[in-house]
Formats: sequence, structure tokens, C-alpha cells
Amino acid sequence: PRLLSQFFFADERMTRVVAEINGLDAELDPQQYLVLLNQLHLSQAHLLAILERIMEECIPTQRHSRDYLVKFPEELLVDNLGNHMLFAAECLLAGTFLEVEEADGAQLRPQARNLLCSLELVRTVLREQSLTQPGSYPEPVRAVLIQFDRLFAEFELRWGPRLGCRGGGGCARAGEPSQSPWLSSYVSSLVAVKSPEEIYRQQEIIVLFCETVERALRLGYLTQEMIDGYEPLLMFTIPRLAIISGLLIYPEGPLSLEQSPEQMSRVFSPFYNLLKKIRDLLRVLSAEELCLLERSLCTAE
Repeated sequence: PRLLSQFFFADERMTRVVAEINGLDAELDPQQYLVLLNQLHLSQAHLLAILERIMEECIPTQRHSRDYLVKFPEELLVDNLGNHMLFAAECLLAGTFLEVEEADGAQLRPQARNLLCSLELVRTVLREQSLTQPGSYPEPVRAVLIQFDRLFAEFELRWGPRLGCRGGGGCARAGEPSQSPWLSSYVSSLVAVKSPEEIYRQQEIIVLFCETVERALRLGYLTQEMIDGYEPLLMFTIPRLAIISGLLIYPEGPLSLEQSPEQMSRVFSPFYNLLKKIRDLLRVLSAEELCLLERSLCTAE
């Protein structure tokens, strides 16, 4: 059950996969090569997950801040971002095709090298510690973990949302073919990073949803028991009611149609014209009709 022991066996598995890859002729057995690449990806993700738990246990108050992640697009955070960052660092050092400017690449490669060297040092230190005292984290272990966490955060902050592999290019290690099926999750051009303005607009939407829930409770559309019990219907009800609240009750909020689509959050800007039609239809309803509509929107239909 000790994390250091789990790390040791996860590291052993990853080392074995790497050894199999190095001993395989990819041109003679491409199918087996793809299988091993996928195993490498999964074993590295497992190793990083255990390492994350070790850092939370060993240096919880000395972790580098990850507040910058709020700037990243949601689709970039769905998968294991840390695993992708290490993969990108390996691509850079291997000289494969990453869509970064030459000047940026010259600055990025030293960071990538430092990050990967730090990871190797962490692996060595944790393996040795797991074989001697798997239940403790002496100061040398803590020091290498703090350094790795800092280097990882700096690499992720500066280059995370900008790194991508060319759709047809080899983001495998140097000299290896690039047919790996799991590369598709990393094949992307430069993705848009949220601006401070967009972050603020999305926070306004959160406020609108909170005010919508408060109003719905006051009017009896929802009950506190539904919220406390995580009633699945709320996933539909609250957004429906929030659109009405944003258009009629709080018309100067994030759904204000007095602003241009470019000034709205990306969540709603594609539906600008549709929202105008909905607002015009809502304005002709009487108070009784609006109440009936809102109650109807709270049903499962």
C-alpha cells in the first residue's frame, strides 16, 4: 500500500516496455510496435499519477501554484495534460516536428531538457528510497520533488497551450515511425488561451447560474433536496432557467444583447441571433405565461 512501493513497480513496468521497444524492429513488426507505444503511454501516465500522489503526500505545502490552468481551454485539460507535456518535451529534444517558431524552440529545448533530467533524477531517487525506507521522505527526496514540480509547472505554464504536433509528422522519438494511434489526442495546432476578459465573462455566467438557482428556489421551481441530492434533471433545468434569467431578469448581465457577439463569452456568442429571437418571444409573455413556461422547462420533457 505504500506509495513508494507502488512507484517502484510502476517504474519497473515502464522500464520493461521501453526495453521491449528498443529491442524491436518497428519496420518488421509495426503492429507490435504500436501496441508497445500504447503500453508506454499508459505506463507513463500511471507512473505520473503515482508521482502526483507522492508529491501531495510529501510536499503538499511546497507545490508550485497551478492557478494558470484556468487560462487553458477545457479541451486541453480533459486528458492527462502532464503526460502530454512530457511527451512534448521528448519530441523537442528528439528534434521532431513541433509547431513552434525556431526562436521559441531554442528557448524551449533547455527547459524540456531540464524537465526530463529532473524526472530521471526523481525516478532514481524514489527507486532507491523505496528499496531502503519506503515509508519515509528524507530531505534529499523532498528537494528533488520540489525541483521537479517547479520545472514541470514552468514548462506547462509557458508552453502547455502552444504545443502541438503536425498532423502527418513524426512526434515519436528520433528515428521512430509516427503511426501511433494515441498521437491523435496530441495532434493539434495552436489552441486559443483564455484571455483575462474571457475568464471574467465566464465568472459572470457562474454568478448568473447562482442567481438563477436562488430565484428558482424562491419561486418553488426547485427544492433544496433536489440540489443536495444532485438530481440529474438539474443539468437541464438550471441552464434553461438561466437563459430566461439572463435575457429578462438580469438583462445587463453576461447575456446582455446590447453588446456585440464579440463582447460576449464564447459560451454564448455563437448563439447571439438565436438569443435575440428568444428574447423577443419572451417579451410578449404575460407574468402568468412566463411562470407556466418556466415550470414547463423544469420538467423532464
